[in-house]
Amino acid sequence: MKANPKNMPGFGLVTWLGLAFLYLPIFAVIAFSFNSGRLVTVWEGFSFEWYPRALGNHDLQRATMNSLIVAVGATFIGTVIALAAALALHGGGVPKPVKTASYTMMALPLLVPEIVIAVTTMAFFAAINLRLGLINVLIAHIVFCIPFAYAPIRARIATIPKSMSEAAKDLYADEWQAFRHVTLPLLTPGIFSGALLAFITSLDDFIITLMVAPPGASTLPVEIYSKVKRGITPEINAAASMLLAFSIFIVLLSYIINRKKVI
Repeated sequence: MKANPKNMPGFGLVTWLGLAFLYLPIFAVIAFSFNSGRLVTVWEGFSFEWYPRALGNHDLQRATMNSLIVAVGATFIGTVIALAAALALHGGGVPKPVKTASYTMMALPLLVPEIVIAVTTMAFFAAINLRLGLINVLIAHIVFCIPFAYAPIRARIATIPKSMSEAAKDLYADEWQAFRHVTLPLLTPGIFSGALLAFITSLDDFIITLMVAPPGASTLPVEIYSKVKRGITPEINAAASMLLAFSIFIVLLSYIINRKKVI
């Protein structure tokens, strides 16, 4: 007879302690972003004062623009590569060992610790003397965004019956027409879901960006970190809260889009 985890002594207590450890600091940051005073340890009253200040901060504006440029570029290029890989590996002409090896290579950035990817990328850029400013960050982000875009696309393409494209070909459609009018529309939810996951992964990344970003190419997470080292203020709490809210929105949107099923 299998033991029910709910009946194990202390299981519920450990669960709630773990959740509190994870989420209480986040709730504290959000709560004190509405504090009317500058002290982040003493509640002085409710206020929206720090949100306009965070939005008007020049350093945060520049970092936000850098984040958006990198995230949009990495998402577009990474999603195109992921889509091409998913279509190529889904075809029947690829040997099974090649597919297995390719799937492993695609998943590798998800399995390797991010600090390892950051250090090796930084060492590679230094070895080839690549100093292109924000382009360095973009290249690094493309590499680790591909698996996040690839996973939903691969899951989606596996649900599409091959009979649909074959039926289109029976109606005298060529390969491109069958892909454009049949496969691509059915793949659209997976593509959008993968793109949104890649976008939010790039937007929130800290470790890789910290390692490879040259001076003047800081993204929003790195800029927030640099300001926190000089002292936590409600303005920083407000910026972090807005980034968190936007990240949650993108993740939920990705989940909703990917729930659509193939008819």
